[in-house]
Amino acid sequence: MGSEDRWRRRRRSWWFDIFDEFERMNQMIEDIIRRSFRFEPEGFFERAGEPGKPKVYTYGFSVKIGPDGKPVVREFGNIFPGRYGPEIRPEIEPLVDVMEKDDEIVVVAELPGVEKEQIDLHATEKVLTIDVDSPRRRYHKELELPAPVDPKSSKATYKNGVLEVRLKKVKPSAKGEKLKIE
Repeated sequence: MGSEDRWRRRRRSWWFDIFDEFERMNQMIEDIIRRSFRFEPEGFFERAGEPGKPKVYTYGFSVKIGPDGKPVVREFGNIFPGRYGPEIRPEIEPLVDVMEKDDEIVVVAELPGVEKEQIDLHATEKVLTIDVDSPRRRYHKELELPAPVDPKSSKATYKNGVLEVRLKKVKPSAKGEKLKIE
């Protein structure tokens, strides 16, 4: 029996099978990572008529100290954690600040690269929705407001990529509303 036969027999032992298994797992992990970074949402730029243009991925975060002294982290962009890895959406979630004052709520959103006419705002007493659907960029953000507002009182301005919306708070009545019992 030659030394090569002994090596093959030794190679088949459990000890060497562990190394084969580690190599197989390593290959699986590399394949998963490779597939994760190749993921591109279908029709991301095709709908804008730019099939050859590289895909745009945006992710960022902002950290500020909240009123309670604890840090508040806000994420923005179009990459979000998903069940099976990063989820990439065709619309970008803009960076938004919501400031509550005595009689109004001020919402400031960063929307670079769009024109004022492309911005669509919709407000209810508790929710403000910002939508932009332009050939170059898509933005979407739905905000739950910290207090009830009068949507008819809103005033919005847009300058140099910054949208500012001012909404008057609704004064809650101390009496409330009488309810009927049926």
